[in-house]
Formats: sequence, structure tokens, C-alpha cells
Amino acid sequence: MRIAELSAPEVARRIAAGHAVLVPMGSTETHGPALPMGDYLLAEAIALRIAEAAGDALVLPTLAFGGADFFRGVPGGVALSPSTLTAVVTDILVALHEGGAKRVLILNGHGGNIPSIEEAQRKLRHGHGVVAPVLHLWKSAGGWQKELGGEPAALGHGGDPIASVALHLRPDLCAPAAMKPRAALPPFLGLPVSGFGTIRAAGVDFGVPIELEEVAAGGVAAADPSGASAEHGAVIVARFVVSAVAMLAAMKEHG
Repeated sequence: MRIAELSAPEVARRIAAGHAVLVPMGSTETHGPALPMGDYLLAEAIALRIAEAAGDALVLPTLAFGGADFFRGVPGGVALSPSTLTAVVTDILVALHEGGAKRVLILNGHGGNIPSIEEAQRKLRHGHGVVAPVLHLWKSAGGWQKELGGEPAALGHGGDPIASVALHLRPDLCAPAAMKPRAALPPFLGLPVSGFGTIRAAGVDFGVPIELEEVAAGGVAAADPSGASAEHGAVIVARFVVSAVAMLAAMKEHG
């Protein structure tokens, strides 16, 4: 299913036969002391499971570097400027279209990629009349935490949903013993920090340019990531697979 491991004639044959192409994306950044920096590894593993379940999909090599947001300057990390990432994603989508791919699905594993992906999607549709949907993995799964039985305190950067998915898909790269409750965040402008880039005044969130260590010391924003579990990660991944296969089927029927 990996395009990189197949011969060019075989890839051409499958694309001509209507196989979809999955484009996994992520980042290389800090997720704290317990998780690997390469969250793109999870996006790739999820893409492979989706392709296997769909039966008619190929997986492009994963884009390992994400758009710059709070994580610029992390040792060993690489963040791309929004303009660079937009150009790269646009070129990828156009290249796949020119190569005959009729169905392209993006699997995004980094919040900082969202603006660039959306701009590239618009360029592809306006310039070529092609729609390439995207599944924002962690943005979607974060909203399922309570519904799927995840621990509320584990939700947040350095915790769920990535922590549980990593424990499920790549336990060899995780250090659960390092998942510990984080210290309370100090106030910013005298107000409580309510999220990445936000502080709260009178019950309303205001956007401010907070730095990583001010909102997620050591890369961890989750109150207590130790509540993450491989079992919860398995449930999340299963939902990803079901939903993505449904999207691919809809694209085949109505594309």
C-alpha cells in the first residue's frame, strides 16, 4: 500500500483502476518526556490501517514537518513557515491530480498545518475543480474524549488523544512512567491560561501570543497525561478507520 515501496507501473495501474491516495501529514515537535517527537509516525500508521480496510487505497510518504506555531525553536524539531507549507501541500495535491489520482484524502496530525491545508484545498478546487477532503486527526479525536470514555484530565498536548493513540500504535516509542501531572500554569497578564494562545477574562477567551513554555511547560499541557491508555487509543483509531473508509466510499460514488 505504500507508494514508496511499489514500482511505478504498479502504482500507475492501481491509480488507473481508481485507487485512492492517502496523504498523511504531521510534525516533528515536542510532546513531552513520554512520547516521540514524530507524531507523523502515527498519521502514517493510521493511513496504512485505513488503506488496508478500504482495500483500494495507496499511502503517500508522510510529510514529517509541520507548520510553525508554538513549537518553533524546539531542539531537534523542524517547523515550516505557513507560506512554505502551503506551497508544499499545494504542489503535492496538484502532482497527484496530474498523475491521475481521482480520490485524494489528507490525514492531518498537526494543528499548525490546518491553515496551509485549507488554502491548498481551495487552490486545488478553484484551479483544477478537484476536492481533496482532510481528516484533522487530533482536532476530531479531542472532541471524542468524553464520548469514548477517555480521562478528562489526560486531554491536552502531551496527553490525549495523541498519547493514547501512541500507546496503541507505537508503545515501543513511549515511556508511560514519564506521564505525570503537570504543575499549575502561572497567570498571563494576570489572567488564567485557557488554551494554546488564549487567556480567559470574565468567562471569555482572548487570543494572545503565548510561548510554548508558558502554556505547556516541557511540552505538556494536559493536566494529567497518565490517564492515557492503549485501550482508549484503539477505540480512537477504529473510529478514524471507519470514518475515513466511509469518506473514500462517498468520494467514489459522488466524485
